[in-house]
Amino acid sequence: MNKVKIGLIQASHEVHGDEPVEVHKRAAVEKHLKLVQEAASKGAQIICLQEVFYGPYFCAEQKTKWYDAAEEIPNGPTTKLFQDLARELGVVIILPIYEREGIASYYNTAAVIDADGSYLGKYRKHHIPQVAAGNNGCGFWEKYYFRPGNVGYPVFQTAFARVGVYICYDRHFPEGARLLGLNGAEIVFNPSATVAGTSEYLWKLEQPAHAVANGYYVAAINRVGYEAPWNMGEFYGQSYLVDPRGNMVAMGSRDQKEVVIGVMDKELIHEVRDVWQFYRDRRPETYGAMTDL
Repeated sequence: MNKVKIGLIQASHEVHGDEPVEVHKRAAVEKHLKLVQEAASKGAQIICLQEVFYGPYFCAEQKTKWYDAAEEIPNGPTTKLFQDLARELGVVIILPIYEREGIASYYNTAAVIDADGSYLGKYRKHHIPQVAAGNNGCGFWEKYYFRPGNVGYPVFQTAFARVGVYICYDRHFPEGARLLGLNGAEIVFNPSATVAGTSEYLWKLEQPAHAVANGYYVAAINRVGYEAPWNMGEFYGQSYLVDPRGNMVAMGSRDQKEVVIGVMDKELIHEVRDVWQFYRDRRPETYGAMTDL
């Protein structure tokens, strides 16, 4: 199968942050079940949701209540629910949720579910900023909620393509993007929660560069709207699929809940890698100094 249809889901979250965690999760899961079904009805074969999809981006505040949003993977109820949905629809789902391991370890994670509903594995966000700046000078307190990822940069052979995952802030670091390519990724998904400001300029710059440097597709997903009561800034949407030449295949709107559909062409990956021999011409024996600095 050389051509694979990709579905990217960007959505708003309207539930007020003061509501209980279970209210947030119930509303968001119900919304995204419908959006995944919509994506499948449009022919999407691999579908990715936004970062920590089942609630607000709660890192805008430091409250222990949000630890209750975390679930085990794959044994938590949300993973199991979307495994059933993937099986029913025959689609691959990239499912970004808040993970709890044991009694006190929390990660920003994405589970990868194959088209038969089987759980293939997970990626944990590696790069956790101390304070990621919001548009009003405040910040997202990610280190309060997430430990750095510790499962490497795995690539998953799904029914339709070899899939890698990066999460939000990871996109600023080319090292992991290169490792995903060396591990065999044909497409890398980056589910995000990012607001207007400096990041918006970088949004359309860094990830096409990763696609070109590594000869794969990148799918970038961002939520939309404002989230009360914090109103940290506008989540500016514009989810997109970019090809290995750096061309935008599909892009969503700035402010609308929607399913963005684009087609990846595996033949283009081979064509680009044959012409731009970046893997062949790299010099790994010269890179050791990077780890000494």
